Amino acid sequence: MNRFDYCVCYPYVLYYNMKRNRTQCLFSRKMVFFFVKRKGHSPVDLIIHSRRLIEKVFTVLIIFSLICIPMVGVNYDLTKYLPDSSPSAQALDIMEDEFTYPGMGRVMLEDVTLYEAKNVKDRIADVEGVDMVMWCDLETNIYGSSAFIDYTDIEDYYKDGKAYMDVIFLEKDSSSRTHKAVREIEQIVGDRGLVAGSAVSDTNLGPTINAEVARVMVLAVIIIYLILTLTTTSWFEPVLFLSVLGIAIIINMGSNIIFGEISFLSNAVGAVLQLACSMDYSIFLLHAFTEERANGAEPEQAMANALRSAVSSIGASGATTIVGFAAMVLMNFGIGPDMGLVLAKGIALSLVTVLLLMPALILRSQNIVAKTQHRPFVPKQWRGFGEFVYKVRKPILIVVMVLIVPCYVAQGMADFTYGNEAVANSPGTPVYEAEQRMNAEFGQSNMMLALIPLDSNVTEKAMSEELDSLPYVKYSLGLASVLPSGIPEDFLPESITGILHSEHWARVIINVRSAGESDAAFRYADEIRAVIDRYYPDEQTYLVGVTPSTQDIKEIIVPDNNRVNIVSLLGVALVVAITYKALLLPLVVLIPIECAIYINTALPYIYGQRTMYLGFIIVGCIQLGATIDYSILLTGNYLDARSQGDKREAAIRAVTVSAESILTSGLIIMTVAYGLFFLTSVEAVSGLGQLIGRGALISMILVLFLLPMCLMLFDRWIIKPDYAQKKHARMNRIRDKKLTLPTLSALHEQRLRLQEQIRENRRARHKAIRNRLMRLLHPQKPADTPDKADREEENNHVRK
Repeated sequence: MNRFDYCVCYPYVLYYNMKRNRTQCLFSRKMVFFFVKRKGHSPVDLIIHSRRLIEKVFTVLIIFSLICIPMVGVNYDLTKYLPDSSPSAQALDIMEDEFTYPGMGRVMLEDVTLYEAKNVKDRIADVEGVDMVMWCDLETNIYGSSAFIDYTDIEDYYKDGKAYMDVIFLEKDSSSRTHKAVREIEQIVGDRGLVAGSAVSDTNLGPTINAEVARVMVLAVIIIYLILTLTTTSWFEPVLFLSVLGIAIIINMGSNIIFGEISFLSNAVGAVLQLACSMDYSIFLLHAFTEERANGAEPEQAMANALRSAVSSIGASGATTIVGFAAMVLMNFGIGPDMGLVLAKGIALSLVTVLLLMPALILRSQNIVAKTQHRPFVPKQWRGFGEFVYKVRKPILIVVMVLIVPCYVAQGMADFTYGNEAVANSPGTPVYEAEQRMNAEFGQSNMMLALIPLDSNVTEKAMSEELDSLPYVKYSLGLASVLPSGIPEDFLPESITGILHSEHWARVIINVRSAGESDAAFRYADEIRAVIDRYYPDEQTYLVGVTPSTQDIKEIIVPDNNRVNIVSLLGVALVVAITYKALLLPLVVLIPIECAIYINTALPYIYGQRTMYLGFIIVGCIQLGATIDYSILLTGNYLDARSQGDKREAAIRAVTVSAESILTSGLIIMTVAYGLFFLTSVEAVSGLGQLIGRGALISMILVLFLLPMCLMLFDRWIIKPDYAQKKHARMNRIRDKKLTLPTLSALHEQRLRLQEQIRENRRARHKAIRNRLMRLLHPQKPADTPDKADREEENNHVRK
């Protein structure tokens, strides 16, 4: 017995002699079979021969992933991704240690008297998780006679039968305790008013996004099935494609548990982008298998040839997409690495699933595919379209050259948003509508917190009074400003002083009449910092809130743009250069994609549309990684055609052969992306979907209409005389290499015969039991008279 035979057979010895460790022995047998490679066996041979084991492994991975998916946390707060060196991150750490960082809410009551509003305010203040409720009763005795109440002094909180309150929670917006408190406040307010604010947005955001993305996925699967049905010749092929990618998506979502928590953007767009960007891999493999079967190869040999011929194109396509996504890891703003790792991991898992699991599923379902054939719905002749592209090549080139410079300049001039407001309050959501009604009645409310040293109550009071006198400040509330004159702080209980003073720090609550993110808000924050620094010139102070955090995000994220774009370009160019073994070809391949990115990112400025800057950065990587495959496909077809004809014919044939595949892939990405745009109410997600969908459309158009002209212009430098010969030689080597299956040793064959005998004996026993049961249920003879056939069957069983 040689060493390999021993490795294969040893687990079976354990199986028969160590019954207590039966599960472990069976696992060892299978793992040995999968990983041990005999001389002359290639990885392709092992993939095909071990396909049943691969199916079992993926079944286990699916079950494990489904268990892990609910355990993956989702974060909706962009400030968590600030680097530790940023002032806001440092201030948030201090707030967590000294006070906890509070969530914020807003309440407006309608058709209430002062006394009714006071009653509701007290009930809200008693809710578990609420720190304080800011209302006019802090400074005005509302129980006095109406004649003694100056309503002009309290019009920020009560007017025309409407009452407005600011709610400060004990814990942050994303805390489950805060979410529970928000639900209780909504029940208290009922239909008598409105509830809004960042805490309310965070409470509703998770369920809203999950429900909307689920609808997008269902619609995307239906539309993708219809698209694939039109472009394939079997009703079952789209089911096969979607099943393979569905498995990869489940494994990717479950494996996110290694990160512990992912961002809401990764959670919202990760699955749909993985579905859209990975569909080509399974199509490549199945089409290669179908072509080999048409050439007369047996199923297993055809799959081996298909894997060897398609692995280079699938690998190059996947590598460019992974590099494009992985470039986001270099961002200083933490959501970039979060999305980059999740998306790149998803594409890598799709590649592994297509190359390992899909061969098994294709071989298992080839009869179903054959039985569900239908006539082609889309004409296969695109020659007329290719000739049209050739005719308009020069006008298209001129138009792009005229547009590209203005678009390059305009792409950075749009009106951008940077912070949490693009996440929380999106038009069309109930929270947004409530915010607008509150703003119309009582003006905007933007809460900031000043962290100052606990030095002198006199200094703190003077600073609070100056801040309170600013025209855009509703109120500035510090412990020193509300402490009665002559009353020492020590006389008050810690439950009151601890809200605004800790052991080392004091905090002052500043309510500003502005949005959380606007030029005015940024200017107000700078002026408030200047006042604070004037009172504490040589000491460390912080300003915390939506506006200061957004300013920090802006300072960090803007420099990320150039770095990410350069790295993604160089990475994709390197992959293309290695694939084609050429230096100039990557430049030609990237021209239409980069032009499409510039045009896509310039359109928000042209439309006057407000865009989230984070999406502006992300879409460059996603559009490059997801649509560079179109350029690679058309370029490969051009090189093939060029080896058999002139430039004109090569350009026409390249478009003719590539058009259907490019349109199919582009329509799939557009379907998924525009599904996010139309069906999600969160501005950050819908805006990203619009950018990706529009980018895929522009990339598809420029690859089909601009790239052929670019290839013709650079023809003399990119064409290699021996390109066709090398490709044909490679395909001949692939088809000449026969599938090698393991040769069974004598001991292995004996073991298989023994297993077959055991199965036959088991079937015989089961048959005998069934016959006895039938005679008991339908007796034809006395029970004590055995049937002759039954006796013969039992005797045969005994002899065996």
